[in-house]
Parts: sequence; structure tokens; C-alpha cells
Amino acid sequence: MNPGKVEASEDHPLLHCPVRDIASGAEGELMAVAHERHGGRLIRIAHIRSANGIAWSTAADNIGPVR
Repeated sequence: MNPGKVEASEDHPLLHCPVRDIASGAEGELMAVAHERHGGRLIRIAHIRSANGIAWSTAADNIGPVR
């Protein structure tokens, strides 16, 4: 996916907390939730960083708290 244009960020309740990316099963700290424009659509993107420093993004609806 090509990077979208960031329109806004969100003060998400799990910001800086451990989260699980439900789609991949990977876990990390939620660094930001951005509202990005992709092909005319505004999408909420979660930016996550694992303990070993690897970062990735996923749809914000794909994250949940680590229990």
C-alpha cells in the first residue's frame, strides 16, 4: 500500500500501551493512530512498534489490548 496523506491523528485510549495486531498476531506498543487519505477514502491507521524496534501499521480496527 502506498503511504497516504495524514489528515489528523487520534488520541486513542490504547496509545503507548501494549497491543496485539489481530490480523498478524504480532504484539507491540501503539505509537499513533493517524487518519490517512488513501484513494479518496479516509482510513484510521494504527502505527505499532515491537520491543525489538520493528514498526508496522495496520487498520486501527485490527488492534486490541494485550492481556
